[in-house]
Amino acid sequence: MLFPLFDKDCDHVGWIEPGKFIYDTDINCIAFIINNNAWSIESGNWLGPVQGLLCFDTNGKLVFWNPKEKITGTVTAPRPSRQILTTKPPQPAKPSDPAKPSKPKVGKDIWSDLSFFSWLSQ
Repeated sequence: MLFPLFDKDCDHVGWIEPGKFIYDTDINCIAFIINNNAWSIESGNWLGPVQGLLCFDTNGKLVFWNPKEKITGTVTAPRPSRQILTTKPPQPAKPSDPAKPSKPKVGKDIWSDLSFFSWLSQ
């Protein structure tokens, strides 16, 4: 099942298949998840930790979220050893566009300065 991902401004930026893959809004697979860490499909670079429906940058700051997941703050994670994806997943059907959620009531210091595309380019 795919869940929408939103940035700090509540803009829909992608989809997550928990524990497996992250997709852009056009359902192109852009990252894979192994051991609670996201890795770029294109470069193989580590993008940061993933906790449920929350995606963090390599500094532990929140980049994307879903309202079904409670935001608890930043995370600290050592850089994991490199992972390799052997095959891309089949493209899932595109879900309906999600409604824009209310802005979460959390401090500004937990948010990453990275945009969706900057996060992918780490």
